[in-house]
Amino acid sequence: MVNYVPRGIPAIAEPLPGIQEPISIRQWQGLNTFDPYSIAESQLTDMSNMSTSDYPALSVRTGFSVLGTFGSRILGMGAWKSELHVIANDGGWHRWNGSTWTTLLTGLDSSAEWSFTVFQGDEWADINLIGVNGIVAKRYDGSTVVDLAGVPAGAKYITTYENRMWVAYKNEIRACALDQPEKWDLFEGTDEDSYGRVIESTRGENVNMLNGSLTKLTIGMPNSLHELYGGVPSSFVTKLITDNVGVLNNKSVSAQDGIMRIIDQRAIYDYAGGNLPNQEFSQIVGGYLNSMDANTSSGSDPDLMYFRTHTNEIMVYDSRTGVGCWSRWTNIDPMFFLLLDDVMYIGDSLGRVLKLGASTSDAGTPISWYFITKPFTNPIMSRRQRWLKMWFYAEIPVGTTINVYLSTTKDGNDFNLVHTATGTGSGVERIIIPVRSVVLENTVRVKISGTGPAKIHESVRQVRQLSLF
Repeated sequence: MVNYVPRGIPAIAEPLPGIQEPISIRQWQGLNTFDPYSIAESQLTDMSNMSTSDYPALSVRTGFSVLGTFGSRILGMGAWKSELHVIANDGGWHRWNGSTWTTLLTGLDSSAEWSFTVFQGDEWADINLIGVNGIVAKRYDGSTVVDLAGVPAGAKYITTYENRMWVAYKNEIRACALDQPEKWDLFEGTDEDSYGRVIESTRGENVNMLNGSLTKLTIGMPNSLHELYGGVPSSFVTKLITDNVGVLNNKSVSAQDGIMRIIDQRAIYDYAGGNLPNQEFSQIVGGYLNSMDANTSSGSDPDLMYFRTHTNEIMVYDSRTGVGCWSRWTNIDPMFFLLLDDVMYIGDSLGRVLKLGASTSDAGTPISWYFITKPFTNPIMSRRQRWLKMWFYAEIPVGTTINVYLSTTKDGNDFNLVHTATGTGSGVERIIIPVRSVVLENTVRVKISGTGPAKIHESVRQVRQLSLF
């Protein structure tokens, strides 16, 4: 019997060295403006109109419908029970009852912005919606808008705290008598008295924000924060929190789950009381917070926080446990946000009242969007790589068009179009990305853009590691 000696496998048939297992991204973690080489692969260096609402997938943001248009700019938004109230620069006070608009008052100032609160007290049969704008003070009792008597002249901001309404003008704050919304000059030496105080600041600034809660009144100035504690005039005490962080305007503050978020001139801070304001949660998108304009505004719903930082730009923070991601929305320019019956309404700089989440388009116009990945390299940047394959999985409805671009630099707008796909609506699709143009590049960024709704589930690439430089 002849001994069988197996032949060795010819070298030409051996697997190529350095071929890596496919690298998958399925947990999209929003924006990061730190060094692009060093951020996580699931984070993005730029985006427009994408959202983490379908986390861990990345999807096109929700659209809006237009409920109405008044003048060319919204000046204030408030709510009375389930009614939406809007004041615009057409001089009108308008009410939306869920189906129709009614104009309740005309002839109002066409530039002064309004601040609103709700209050009942002992003198009124039902809650009233109270508004001030530094010129007049009005109240809506459920049927008509009338003057609010007794309010100090020039009151610009209004809130409630400890069964009193509070207003601010210049560097003073004032409170009405206990449960008596039209008595602001009652000083009889009792705990039911009205109250007033001058707020001192190291820069001699005026109050530009009031926010009442269950436990304190927060007072904002352009470069400082103060708090007032106590339940009655004899126990009211004011404390300076910081003179290094302030508030851009009265609309720049919103609260969610007991935590206040504040837009300062330099960053967005969270503030829960008892500690100094902290900007840690917004530092990751600090590159988008430079040179914020004076018309910043903010709002919140149970999951998301909205910060209008520049014209036609909203930074959105997904605060859900385990998410904590930032997105950037464009082509909406809010002046005011208002959450009413779990629906977010926006009053914008064009005089429109928008209902967010009512559509997959912006009032019938398909939403344009894009996102840009970090520069993909080998784990050791000096090791060369050969690109073998790249693809992504997405839901692309009929009518949506997607373009795929590749770049070989770490930043800049040097993207080249390599593929275009149109939606078929056939569920989750695999989209192949041609890599011929970058086959031996050591750094590759991907930009995916589109028009219309879409949801990105996974991005996959496979490379071969080559020798070190």
